[in-house]
Amino acid sequence: MTIRIGLVSISDRASTGIYEDRGLPALKAWLENTLSSPWMPVSRLIPDERELIESTLKTLVDIEGCALVLTTGGTGPAPRDVTPEATLAVADRVMDGFGEQMRAISLKYVPTAILSRQVGVIRKNALILNLPGQPKAIKEILDGIFPAIPYCIDLIGGPYLETKEGGVIAFRPKK
Repeated sequence: MTIRIGLVSISDRASTGIYEDRGLPALKAWLENTLSSPWMPVSRLIPDERELIESTLKTLVDIEGCALVLTTGGTGPAPRDVTPEATLAVADRVMDGFGEQMRAISLKYVPTAILSRQVGVIRKNALILNLPGQPKAIKEILDGIFPAIPYCIDLIGGPYLETKEGGVIAFRPKK
């Protein structure tokens, strides 16, 4: 079975072609280097519009059947940064530990990590996580939180994600 993973880059400028999006390629590359399970990206590049973010997240989970949705961008304090609000609006449950850990990881690298408003939520049997917008930060965050993601997806009834040897290892408690 091929696991569908939603990848959403949220940027006014990249979505209108003012500059090249770097979020989607960074997410795809990281997942290709990490997952051994067959997977398929379902990608979207959209502007910072709350209603569009909400509808995109709903579509990726409810219609496209994504078990994991990773967003990049729109998590800062600027007025147009509405990704967390849109993500919380479509959530069935909030997973506070993901947001806390993402900020803790980023604080090792930059003092402005305290400005981040990233969240992790569950919608139906999918996990949705807001990641930062820069490729370097995306890698740092995923390296730190991904060990918990496959087990979280197991617990909410999603597919079994496996990771490649020698990289980020999925943690599952011993039975």
